[in-house]
This record gives sequence, C-alpha cells and structure tokens, in this order.
Amino acid sequence: MSDLRGFSHIAVGVSDMDHALVFWRDVMAMGVDLDTIEEVPGPRGAPRRRRGVYLRWEQGDDATFVVLDQQLSIEPFGLPAKLFQTGVHHVSFWVDDVEPFLQRAQERGFSAGEPTVSDTVAYGEPSGRQVKTAFVRDGDGNWVQLDQRL
Repeated sequence: MSDLRGFSHIAVGVSDMDHALVFWRDVMAMGVDLDTIEEVPGPRGAPRRRRGVYLRWEQGDDATFVVLDQQLSIEPFGLPAKLFQTGVHHVSFWVDDVEPFLQRAQERGFSAGEPTVSDTVAYGEPSGRQVKTAFVRDGDGNWVQLDQRL
C-alpha cells in the first residue's frame, strides 16, 4: 500500500481568467508558472480547448500548485459551491498573517470576512494552541480559507 504525500494540485474552474488572476496572483500572491491554451479530453473523449494557468507559491518536485481552468470551446457553466454543502466546498491555505491577504482582497473588490480564532484541536493537534481563520471569495464566488497559527 502506498502512502499519500500531499496534494498535487487544486483545479479551479473560472469564467474570466484575467479577473481570476487578479485574485489568485495578486491577492493570494502566487506566481504564474505557465499560462497556456491546451486541448484536454472532454466527455466521450471529444477534445476541448481551455486556457490553463498554473500558479505556485513554492517550487519543488512535490510542491502543491493551483490550476485555473477557463473553458474556451464551451461557455463556462455552473455555480460555485456553497460553504459547507456536500462535496468540496472550499480550499484552505496556511499563511503567516491573514491580514495582508484580507487587505489585498478588499482593495481589489473581493469579498472578505472577519477573522475568527479557534483551538487547534480541529487541526488534529493537541488542544491549547490557536488558529486565526478568515474566508475570502474569488471572482467566481469560490471560497478560500486562510489559516494563521497564533
């Protein structure tokens, strides 16, 4: 049996890549590694074109990254997940300080909530330490959680 080592990547479908980049590149402070037009298999193997933008906050063979995906062969469709619905409804990142992220999000017109503080027991750690958490939404309404150890 193999052991999991971590996430490879998170893929986020977007309706407007240029607007999405303002959030993921400028607010989340990720670097663009690749911005390309790709052909990917669609339903029943029919090829679809997409603009794929690959973003990273660190380099390395197993470093997790984010892929933004804007469909070009078809109109973007669907709605963002509602927080706490069934299925994947948000992604979360460890950050050194949530405040600069919230400030950048608000300055650029993205929704950002007030931070809360909770015990680290929910993070699989012994009780007694604290995590400051805040939620922001990207341009398509996807939820992103920011966690800061206190």
